Amino acid sequence: QVQLVESGGGLVQAGGSLRLSCAASGSIVLVTSMAWYRQGPGKERELVAVITKAGMTNYSDSVKGRFTISRDDTLNLQMNSLKSEDTAVYYCCVDSPYGRFWGQGTLVTVSS
Repeated sequence: QVQLVESGGGLVQAGGSLRLSCAASGSIVLVTSMAWYRQGPGKERELVAVITKAGMTNYSDSVKGRFTISRDDTLNLQMNSLKSEDTAVYYCCVDSPYGRFWGQGTLVTVSS
């Protein structure tokens, strides 16, 4: 089992920045990849960025060049040049041999 707790969401003006963090506990040594997903109002949950255990990263086209995923003691998502369409609940997600685990989500609201 893996437990995930996100933090760092909030209200920001368009063009601003936010940094999300996700603290993981439990069987994290077996985690193979970690990712951020988001779900905007009336939209389906979508992949934002992923980082593998080897450190390889991948981003959705909508955030490429603006968001950066990283991993140290926590999983992080640095979000720059935020747009109103980035407004969503952001979820931390990890994959392991035990399955996929999700955090509870943190709300990011970008005002235009």
